[in-house]
Amino acid sequence: MAHLLQAKGIMGIFGLFKKKEQASAGSKDLARYRKLVANRLSQDIDRQDALRQLSQMKTPEAAGVLLTRFSWTLNPTITDHEEKEWAVDGIAAAGKEAIIPLREFCKASESLTWPIKALKRIVSDGEVEEELLAILDQFDTDYTRNPEPKVQLLQALNDFPSDDVRLAVEPFLLDINEEVRFCAVPTVLTADSEDSALAFVEALEDEESLRVKNRIALGLRDKEWCVPEEQREKLAEHLPPGFQVDSAGRVQGDSAN
Repeated sequence: MAHLLQAKGIMGIFGLFKKKEQASAGSKDLARYRKLVANRLSQDIDRQDALRQLSQMKTPEAAGVLLTRFSWTLNPTITDHEEKEWAVDGIAAAGKEAIIPLREFCKASESLTWPIKALKRIVSDGEVEEELLAILDQFDTDYTRNPEPKVQLLQALNDFPSDDVRLAVEPFLLDINEEVRFCAVPTVLTADSEDSALAFVEALEDEESLRVKNRIALGLRDKEWCVPEEQREKLAEHLPPGFQVDSAGRVQGDSAN
């Protein structure tokens, strides 16, 4: 019996060593694959093999490496698109375990188009909305060198006409970047809440971009929202040329450009 227990103990130690060796080998593979996937100068055949190997792992660690493929663009664009589709497939294969690396990647990413595509493959529509709002919450309306992630988030949230989305996006009507403000307008309008009328009046008061003003004015006109009486004078003062406020507080007219 003692010999049997001793043998089992030795086998247990060997099993522990084997697991550590496998973990070490797995880490080395991930490090090697990361060098290939994250590097635009790597050989296509090696990088694509790494993408396939990572996709088969179906782990959050592998998903984290696959996400690095979204950080750069390859010519020809057909190959670039194909490789990024492979990366999306591999990330989706990891299931909800890929959510944490996705969130982390989105914090510092220059573009969110492909991560959002992967996210939509993993969770339900309701959960996508929650995840997108959580990512948007990481941004403010101050200056940022690259506004593209905010623009892409606002465009993605346009598919979710909820009050939560409206409230989260309204502050971006005052974003320092004109493109962000331009994209925030239709996302707020999509929620179809007349409560947003005051936010648009405030936005018009500070807005300098004619195309943003026109987009707001057209949106208010098409929604036929009644602006409260105490705000009508301010609204009329800041509407772009071609628009006016009627006696009911509705915007009328059309763009003069």
